[in-house]
Amino acid sequence: MFSGIIEHLGGVAAVQSGNASCLLDIDTGITDVALGESIAVNGVCLTATEYDANGRVRFFVSSETLARTALGRLSEGGRVNLERAVTPSTRLSGHIVQGHVDGVARLVSVEDSGDARRIVFAVPSALRRYMVEKGSVTLDGISLTLNEVGAPGEGGAEADTFHIALMIIPHTWDHTTLGALSSGDPVNVEVDVIAKYVETLCQYR
Repeated sequence: MFSGIIEHLGGVAAVQSGNASCLLDIDTGITDVALGESIAVNGVCLTATEYDANGRVRFFVSSETLARTALGRLSEGGRVNLERAVTPSTRLSGHIVQGHVDGVARLVSVEDSGDARRIVFAVPSALRRYMVEKGSVTLDGISLTLNEVGAPGEGGAEADTFHIALMIIPHTWDHTTLGALSSGDPVNVEVDVIAKYVETLCQYR
């Protein structure tokens, strides 16, 4: 389990394509990785399968993960958000994050708002029911607050998407990969797991 508070910016050292899968080598800056440890890479929970003393960690990325996330866009030299799993004594500064991606959104726009930035993403309509204004969402592993949540097809969104808007403070902009995104770039989305549990409980009540 994670909290969506990014601990490190890692560098993509290598991407080795396999049979509908890939090996991902990340220079993590983490020198005490344990074999089999779970690390969130751009919000995707991956298992450390190899590592060295310099903090380079290898992850196996399955066909399922490639199909459901934006990890397939990574290339050598790119940057990724990293978070290690929380411990029982960790402050939950973000929210409960599993590292299980629910969909892929795309950046629509970035606007300056004083020293902060207002960013807008187009999100698949199927995820609309799990998002509320001032609720939490995880984008590429970053725990963020939803400032605006539109309706499908509203405000220029395509019929199968809706727009969300978030206000990004300078620290988050400078210490995550958000500042490197361009219009149309994909990001991994994980909705609040509590909303999914509530939905299921209501269905089978």
